[in-house]
Amino acid sequence: MRKRNRVVITGIGILAPNGIGVDAFWKSLLAGESGIGPITLFDASKFKSRIAGEVKDFDPADYIEAELKPKRMARHTQFAYAAAMMALRDAGLDPDNLKLPSPTPVVIGVSTSAIDVIESVYFAMHDNGPNRAPTTSSAASIPQAPANTIADRIGASAHAATISSACPSGLDAIADAAALIRSGEAEIAIAGGSDAPITPLTMASFIASGLSSYRNGDPNHASRPFDLERDSGVISEGAGVFILENLERAQARGAHAYLEICGYGKQRDLDPKRPGSGLEDSMNIALANSNSPPSNVDYISAYGPGHPVLDAIEVEVIKKVFGNYAYSVPVSSIKGVTGNPLAAGGPFQVAACALTMRDQLIAPTANYEVEDPACDLDFVPHRARRAKVDCALINVRGIGGSASTLVVQRDNGSNGH
Repeated sequence: MRKRNRVVITGIGILAPNGIGVDAFWKSLLAGESGIGPITLFDASKFKSRIAGEVKDFDPADYIEAELKPKRMARHTQFAYAAAMMALRDAGLDPDNLKLPSPTPVVIGVSTSAIDVIESVYFAMHDNGPNRAPTTSSAASIPQAPANTIADRIGASAHAATISSACPSGLDAIADAAALIRSGEAEIAIAGGSDAPITPLTMASFIASGLSSYRNGDPNHASRPFDLERDSGVISEGAGVFILENLERAQARGAHAYLEICGYGKQRDLDPKRPGSGLEDSMNIALANSNSPPSNVDYISAYGPGHPVLDAIEVEVIKKVFGNYAYSVPVSSIKGVTGNPLAAGGPFQVAACALTMRDQLIAPTANYEVEDPACDLDFVPHRARRAKVDCALINVRGIGGSASTLVVQRDNGSNGH
């Protein structure tokens, strides 16, 4: 039988609306402090929804070397690169003195791609004619740009790949990278997700689809997962990137692991008349692949975008998969704080689970105040909860009915970070 390597996460890089870096991100999650606010990246005064989760105080020059010309990059590429460098340092690896094995996969999930660059090219062409577009726009606007930029920095040993599967993109990228390590094709990988959808075109599209809250006067409380008064989710931006390693390699170099990736499943809704059927299958597949019965799961990191229909569907599916145990296991969504950053959403949840296991604390579902009879599980309301969490299940769903689930376990052999 072929050996299946165990895969652990040894480094985390985060740029989120509620904080840049692991410490700021985690502190705000535990406090339930929202990162949602009025849109400042463009003039949104005429939009029905004028709020979003923007990454604040981000200057690409603080994170990206001048010779890489960060201002020519799309915003989500800037985020992905900055998060990757953070993750390398967090894993005890020096980006300026890397000795990585070949190949080293770089797998980045994106959902909306470089909309900011694409819009700027359109307006430049509209105002100045078709021959006056910026010369760097083609390279900056391709979906592969974040993975390419990180791979270029690492050097010849890197292999770059891009995953685009709507909101599950970032989680799928992590799972694909883990599969390469598990099979022995790689010893270490860089993987995660990045999106920067807060542009006029994208926001107009989400508003038209009913996917952006109109609670403009109270942005801090606009994203309300599972709450009876939720009107929709809130779009946000950011990046979450991780260093994944073969457990034996990590142990050999003395690295501490946050968690182990144990099972993964993905599936689309089988029938448009049965929304959530894909999520039910992805959860069952992930549990089977991790050899974990539902009763082994100590915590569910829900997708929970704060949408009236989508939240209720996820609750229904959790009950189908977990049976009566669904009422005993804590379930929370971090989107009350982070908003919905599309491809970065799954990575944000993975980071939150890693920190939950490190500190044995579950972040609350922020803004969950009024109980919904259709959403009657234990959503960890009001405040963080101390709990024993050795196994967690992470759900992500996307437009089009795609769903992905990851099962992760605490690395009990690690002393933690």
